[in-house]
Amino acid sequence: MRSLTSDTYSAVLFDLDGTLVDTAPDMVAVLQSLQSDQGVEPVTYELGRSHVSNGAVGLLRLGFPNAGDAAIEALRLAFLERYAGQVCEQSTIFPGLGLLLDHLQEIGRPWGVVTNKPRSLTEPLLEALDLARHAACCVSGDTLPQRKPDPAPLQHACELAGIEAASTLYVGDSSRDIDAGRAAGMGTIAAAYGYITPDDDAVNWGADAIARDTQELAHIVLKAVNLGA
Repeated sequence: MRSLTSDTYSAVLFDLDGTLVDTAPDMVAVLQSLQSDQGVEPVTYELGRSHVSNGAVGLLRLGFPNAGDAAIEALRLAFLERYAGQVCEQSTIFPGLGLLLDHLQEIGRPWGVVTNKPRSLTEPLLEALDLARHAACCVSGDTLPQRKPDPAPLQHACELAGIEAASTLYVGDSSRDIDAGRAAGMGTIAAAYGYITPDDDAVNWGADAIARDTQELAHIVLKAVNLGA
C-alpha cells in the first residue's frame, strides 16, 4: 500500500455512480418500475442501492433472479431506454464533493471521471449536473474495448488529461475500481459510503486509504494534493 500523506499527487480521477454522484434514486426507480410492470414485487430501495455499482445487468439480476440470459438482455434494453429518459431526475453530487472539485480546480489539480457507465448515459448526467465542462477527462464504459477492472480506461484518462498515473489518485466504491487503480500505478481510495453489497467490505479491497463518508474523502484527497493538513 502507498502512503497518501507523504507523496504529492497532482490529479484525481473518480468513479461515477456511488463515488462522485448519487445515482441510486434514479437507477433503483427504473428497476422498481420494470418489476412492477412484470408483476414482480419491487426490491427495497436500500437493497437496490447496494447493487447500483454493478450496473443495469447487476440490478436486473437482483430484481429478476429467475430470469434467463435472453430475458435479462431484453430487460437490459428496456432498462437503458427508460433510464435514459430520467438519467438525472433525482441524482445529485454527493454532499461536499462539489466543493472538493472547486478546490481542486482552483489550485490547478485536474480531475476527471472513469466509469463503466455507457457514454450515452454518462455524458447527459455530467451535463445535467454541470460537471462536464470542468472535467479534464471522461472515460466511459464503452470508450475502449476494455472496462474496469482493466487499467486501460484509467491509463487512457491520464493520456487525455495530460497527467501521470503515478501522481494520480483514483477513487471508487468497488473492488474493481481499486484493482484498476492499483494496476495503473495510481494511489487508490475506497469510497466506503458508496454502493456496496452487504456481503462485501471495502477493507478487503487493498486500497491505500478508505473514506467512510465524503467529508473524510475530501480530507484525504486535499491532504494528498498538499491542500490540507
